[in-house]
Amino acid sequence: MSYVSRLKLPAASRLTLDNTVNNANTRWQAPCRPTNSRKYVMNTLPTNTVIAAVVLIALVVGVIAWFVIQKQRTLKLKQRFGPEYDLTVSEFGSRVKAEAELTAREKRVAGLEIVPLTPADAVRFTQAWSALQARFIDNPKGVVLDADHLVRELMAKRGYPMGDFEHRAADISVDHPGVVATYRAAQAIAARNERGEADTEELRNAVVHYRTLFDELLGVASDKAPSVRADLGVPVHT
Repeated sequence: MSYVSRLKLPAASRLTLDNTVNNANTRWQAPCRPTNSRKYVMNTLPTNTVIAAVVLIALVVGVIAWFVIQKQRTLKLKQRFGPEYDLTVSEFGSRVKAEAELTAREKRVAGLEIVPLTPADAVRFTQAWSALQARFIDNPKGVVLDADHLVRELMAKRGYPMGDFEHRAADISVDHPGVVATYRAAQAIAARNERGEADTEELRNAVVHYRTLFDELLGVASDKAPSVRADLGVPVHT
């Protein structure tokens, strides 16, 4: 309708026509409202992505840190326990279980009151060992038993609890990992001796093994240990 034609219409008719046009314009603009909603979603997507990326990075860093800590703990235990570490892994069949056991040993021994010998006690134990060693030729089986008892007495004097053999060996392995294998070897021969299955050479080896641990607990230099075989009537091989 032309502008001139609209001027010729009555006022009421022009008002009706204007309202119709306005309503039509309103209906035509209504579909544009979702545009703001889509823009809001588009604006929030980058924020969610950043948060997810940060969480993922934190998880990766946490996993890497865990592996580093585990590797450092493994290295520390290997350095402290030496061959005892591999033996414990073999015994438990799992590195995780073995390391838990070795860590438990460290904590248990850390709670003990391990004390050095007084000079008087050191002299007394040294004399006791010399006396039993002198009896070996006449009574090798009895000397092995005496050596075992003397080592236990020395351990108790230092502050180690007197549980069964495995607990004693486990405690010794924490501070004296280099000699715990010889202690086990001596104990195995002593068990054979009780069954009457050990020969004289095995008994001699048992005394040497006990002496190695004895010297370690006594604080004697390890270079004195080889003379034990000569004292027992066995040539020393260099």
